[in-house]
Formats: sequence, C-alpha cells, structure tokens
Amino acid sequence: MKKLVIAEKPSVARDIVNVLGEFKKHDDFYENNEYVVSSAVGHLVELFMPEDIDASLKKWSLDTLPILPEKFEKKPIEQTKKKFNELKKLMARKDIDVIINACDAGREGELIFTYIYELAGCKKIIKRLWLSSMTTESIRDGFLHLRDEEEMKNLQYAAKCRSEADWLIGINGTRAVTTKMFRSRIGNVATVGRVQTPTLSMICNREREIINFIPRDYWRIVGNFGITNGSYTGTFNKPKINKNDCQDRIDRLWSEEEATQIIDEVNAVKVAVVSEKKKRTKQNAPRLYDLTTLQREANTRYGMPAGMILNIAQSLYEKHKCITYPRTDSNALPEDYSQTCIQVLESVSQEFKEFADTVLKNNWVDPTNKKIFNNKQISDHFAIIPTVKQPISLSDEESKIYAMIALRFIAIFFPAAEFNVTTRVSKVGELEFLTEGKVLAEPGWLAVYGRSATGPDAETIPALAEQDGNPAKANVLEVNAVKEATKPPARYTEATLLAMMEGAGKMVDDEELAEAMKERGLGTPATRAQIIDHLISLKYIERNKRDLMPTPKAEDLFTFLDAFNINVLSSPTMTGEWEYKLRQMEQGNLDRESFINGIITLTKDIVEKIKLFEEADKIIRLSTLISPSDNLPMQETLKDFRSQDGKIVLLKTLSSRRMAISEFEELLRNKRVGPLEGFRSKLGKLYSASLIIDDSGKVNFSFEKNLEHMDDPTITVERLRSYEGIGKCQCENCDGTVYDYENAYICENFIKKDKASRCMFRIGKYVLGKELTREQAAKLLANGKTDVIEGFRSKKTGRLFSAALIFKEGKLGFEFQPKESRKK
Repeated sequence: MKKLVIAEKPSVARDIVNVLGEFKKHDDFYENNEYVVSSAVGHLVELFMPEDIDASLKKWSLDTLPILPEKFEKKPIEQTKKKFNELKKLMARKDIDVIINACDAGREGELIFTYIYELAGCKKIIKRLWLSSMTTESIRDGFLHLRDEEEMKNLQYAAKCRSEADWLIGINGTRAVTTKMFRSRIGNVATVGRVQTPTLSMICNREREIINFIPRDYWRIVGNFGITNGSYTGTFNKPKINKNDCQDRIDRLWSEEEATQIIDEVNAVKVAVVSEKKKRTKQNAPRLYDLTTLQREANTRYGMPAGMILNIAQSLYEKHKCITYPRTDSNALPEDYSQTCIQVLESVSQEFKEFADTVLKNNWVDPTNKKIFNNKQISDHFAIIPTVKQPISLSDEESKIYAMIALRFIAIFFPAAEFNVTTRVSKVGELEFLTEGKVLAEPGWLAVYGRSATGPDAETIPALAEQDGNPAKANVLEVNAVKEATKPPARYTEATLLAMMEGAGKMVDDEELAEAMKERGLGTPATRAQIIDHLISLKYIERNKRDLMPTPKAEDLFTFLDAFNINVLSSPTMTGEWEYKLRQMEQGNLDRESFINGIITLTKDIVEKIKLFEEADKIIRLSTLISPSDNLPMQETLKDFRSQDGKIVLLKTLSSRRMAISEFEELLRNKRVGPLEGFRSKLGKLYSASLIIDDSGKVNFSFEKNLEHMDDPTITVERLRSYEGIGKCQCENCDGTVYDYENAYICENFIKKDKASRCMFRIGKYVLGKELTREQAAKLLANGKTDVIEGFRSKKTGRLFSAALIFKEGKLGFEFQPKESRKK
C-alpha cells in the first residue's frame, strides 16, 4: 500500500519529491513504490454561500437575517475545481491507505487540507508532516516524525471555527449594513468582517483625531552655559507636582507669561551651579524576528508593503530554503536548538562570517539563555532564523530581508552594548536646566550593525574642569524661550498599523508586554498583511506614500456602525479576545461549541441592532462644523450635517461625491466653495461645480461654462479689485493683475465683455481635489509653475499623484518629476 502526500503548493510537492527519492512524473502528481505526491494550489474548497443553502437567499433582505446554517456545507471553488477532482480521485485509490497532510504548518494549512479531505468524503488514516524549514534535512526528519491525526484535532477545530466565525459575521454583517445603507440611500456594498472592520476602525479613528486636533502653543526655555572647556545647552525642567503624573512633559510651559518670568529670573542671576551624575547603562540586542516584527521593521526601513515582505520571506523559505518557516508569531527558539544554531553560524556566507566566527570563538551560544531558548514562548513555530543553506542568486529585495534576518540572528548572541550616560543639572537660583550626554563605550551587539565605541575620552558635552570650581559654576551666556506647538498624531503606516494589530489596538513597545499581548492580537502573523491589502482592494483605505488613509467609503461605514452602537464589531480589543479564544482552542483549553455559540449570539445581536435602528434622521452626535445661522455646532446624522436652528442642511454626499469636512468649513465660512471636481450626473458623466449657500440657507450648485462668464453675475472689475492682487498675469498680450478672489485666482481682464480681448487666466482654488494655495498661485505667476504639490487625485483612476502645475498658452497643465528624481 502507498501513502498520498498532499502539499499546499506545487513547489513544495517538488521539494518533497526531490528529497524522498526516485519518482515518475504523471500529469499532475509524482509516484514511486511508496508514495504518491501531489498538491493543492492554496484553497480549493469554500463554504456554501447563502444562495447555495436556499435560492431565495440570493436576494439581500433584512427579513431573511440572520442566516445561521445548522451545518456548514462545502463546495469546490469554481476556478480550481479540476484540481480538487484530481486530488479526490487520488484519495479514492484503493492502493492508498494513508493520507499525509503536507500543507503549511499552521492554522491556514490545516484548514486547506481539512476542507479538501472532508469534501472528498475520505475516511482514510491521516498523518501530519510538520515542517519549520524546507532544507533536505528538515524534510527527511519531518517524514521520520509524522504526527498523528489526534494531535492535530485542536488546531483543526480552531481553523474551522475561524472560518465559520468569519462567515457568520461577514455574511450577516455585510448584508445587514449594506441593506440598511441602501435603504437610507447612502453608499454601496459595505463589506464588514470579524478582523478587517476593527482594523479599519483604528485607521478611521486616527483620521478623526487628526481632523479634530487643535494645536496648542507651548514654550521651552533653552539656556546656553559657558565653562572652561566650552559651552553647552540645557533645557529648563520644572519639577513634577505629582510624581505619578506623566501626562505633560516637564520641559513644556503652557503660558508665555510664565516663560517670560523664568527668563527674567535667569537673567537676574546669570550664574549656574552645576552638578552631574555619570553611569554605565546596558542595552541588550533585540529578540529574534517573528513575522510581524520583520514586516514592521522592513516597512520602516525600506518602505516595502507588508504583503510584499511576506511573499519575499515565503520565497526565502520555499524557493531558496535559507530561512525557517516565516509565518510565525514566536521570537524564541526551542531549548534543544543551541547545537543547530552553532551549525548555522558555522555555515553563514562570507558577508556575515566575521561576526559569526566571533560568536563561535567566544562560546557565546548559551543554551540556558531564556531570552533565546524558551519552549514556553513557542507556539506552532519558533522564531525566523537562517538555515544552514547559503542563499544563491537572491534578488535585491530578497537580499535585504535575508540580511535583516541573518544579522538579527547573529546579534542576539553578542553581549549587551554599553553606554556612558552623563546627566548634568545647571541650577540658576531655584531653576534647573537639564543636559544629557550619551556615549557608546562598548558596542557589543551593535558591532554587528557597524557601530563602534566612540572612544574613552569622547563626550557629547564638554567636561567640567577643576577651574570651574567645587561646586562647579557656569556662566549663563544666553537664555531664550522657544515657541512650539503640539502636533496631531501621525497617520498609520503599515509598520505602525501592524504593531497596533498585534497589540489589539494598543501600541506596545516593551518586549515582555508585547509578548503577552500577541495572543490577543487582531488576526495572525500570516493574515495581517492580507487584511491590509484587502482593505485597500475594497477601497476602504488608500496609500499616500507610506501613510494609510481612510476613504469616504470607510467614513460612511463607520458613521453607520457608530450609529448602530455595535462596539464589538469595531473594537480591536474585543476582536482580539476572539483570536485569544482560538488560541485557547488550539491548546485544548476551550471547546469548539462554546466559541461558535458565542459568535452566533453576537451575530444575532448585530442584526437585531441594525433592524431596530431608526432611519437616517437620527442625530448621531455634534460635529466640529459651526453653523453661521446660530453659531452653534452642527448636528450630524447618517446623511447630513444640520444646524440646530434647522436653517442649514449639508448633505454628506452630493451628486455621488463625498464632501470633505474642510470643504464644508470653507462653504460655511465664505458661503461658497469651489469649483470642485468629481460630481457625477445621473447618466454617470463627471462634472465640476461650485457650491453656494443662499440667504435662506439652501445649498445650490453654481456652474461655469467654457470660461465665458463668472459663476457670480454680480462681479465687476471694481469688485474684483477690492480683493488683494497676487501678481501680474503671464498670458500673452495681457498686462492685467491677478486677484485672490473668493473661489478662484482671476485676471482683471477675464471679466471683459469683449471676447476678442478677454484674458483666459482664471484658476479655481481647488484642482483635482487639491487646494491651490495663494503662495503656490503666486509662484505660478512669477515662475510659470508651482512647486511639486502632493495629493492631486486622478479623474480616471482615483489615485493620488504629485506634480507641479504649469500655465502655458492659456491652459493649466501638470509637470511631473523625472523618474530618477522620484526614485531618489
């Protein structure tokens, strides 16, 4: 009898065949006297959709929700049905008595195999090939130690529960929210999910924080002090009133009067009494990479998207076999792995040999080091490290990721880096100025990254001398108040978003706390990049360089979810708890029925809240918009913003265009905004228009046709000249002045009734959704073009781009940077 080996991908099947011996190649599988080896191509089976369960469910309706199947039936995915049938046929062969699951060693690989096995109706014995490396030695060892089916039951339960929970929340949530949004005439299909929606909520919440952020001025007092060996600067630090209060930095003063008073006190004394403390501090090497940490650092260092980093790591694992299994959330190694580490260090390529030999020479591989070798900190797989196989012919991107993994692996065995830290306090009367200096004394693990000791006499601040006295004194050379302002939080990059997903909505930098939070993270290391890419493909978020920004579609969705008060669906912390329960199930500490029953209860609750929700006129909250009709914050509903006196109503979406808060602010402030691009007629044609609020508070469209007349018929040359000029018109045969009018930059000769002598210079203050500032308009007049401006949005693709605006032969155009400049 023979054993059938089913790998997850054809490339893995070929690697297994190369290790197990001579095989004969058939159409889509390999065979010898002992094994038949074939593969899937990822997922081949999916769960029934509602219309597969009952044809009447094809129509989306709140009346049919929630949809709660008594049993989750399966079907082949249509595109790969042929491949499934081939595997089914092989599994049914009478000369095969054992099926070996060789899919990727994790929850997703377990699900791929389990669904194929169950849909094929197979009842034969299952064995599990569990690989953490694709080297020849690892594959041979894996076949010598195949796991029994019973050992994998808990992982299989968790995999199926994850799939069914995503179906229940995704199908019911998407249908319920979309149906309600259509009924309210807002938005299109609104896809929601167990993990993607809380992830999206973090991006949307951050954007709201940025939009609503109000800068606050503060002052820092910086003194310049003179001693025998030179001068140094110190920053005034006020004592903390409450030692446990860490809300405000103690070098910030929130009153200019207080800052002026302190400067006067310092100038009255002019001499500081100086004291300092010196100490040696240590910094240990960072822990080995798990996938999320690798993605975060590579995204920060090289700007690579998380999905691309995962694909590169997978290639290094499968194709080049030079790293261990990458889809891991562990950053420790097994406690019996020290000898393998020595073998890896002995076999590293010449590029890393110097530092690897240093580790071996000093016997720094310590099997008792729990920071490196710790069975309790390993789940399905251990940390990502190099294998004994040296990589050959890597691409530039592959070389970068491999070098990160190799250097991190070597550095972990080096001693800690040591720094000499000097903390100097310059006391002027009762006022203290703080100066800190830090010098690398012993590079330790930093030597692997090219750092070296600064030198025994190196100082970042000039040293005190005997001539300075005992106690030492310094002259106050100068003291100034530096005015600064608080800044809004930064938008998420993929690196920072991955960190938040790993910590279930909490940014955790401390290694021990981060380790504790991993089990409650959003998604798994293998799925987080996919979730981000999925949100981009659904047009919920978009990349602006490295920043991730929500789209109006996402804002619409979360306006609804806020109104429904379905916190559990948008809460990263609560969703992280579900992921923790799946982990508990994998470890045998939670039964399958309890988890699914909890998801069913949640699904019913979501649908019920949406069904009972009052329609779009319900007030959600007070907005940041101030109505000029009553000078009060406007009320926000699902569809609009409305003044509290009822005189002004601003629809969030006008002619299929989502309005920005900044555009509404300008409209309320100036009673007009535009012209704006992106409005769409009932026939689907794009057009531009301005918006005007009339005396009754009604918002109207205002159109400009072929530049032949102003949209405001009351404008005259005299009225235009009452506005401020920004420069001379550059059009041929025109000596007019261009004015900063309400909604555009207009040449005074544009208003002439005589078409033959009319100047054509008239540029709206918004071009492809981006504001043209007065400063840039002036540069356009003076130089013929603006600086490079970021954030234009293409009409055809909807993508953001950067370019300089140029005005040539009476037309506005774009000038793009050369490719080489963009690359730099």
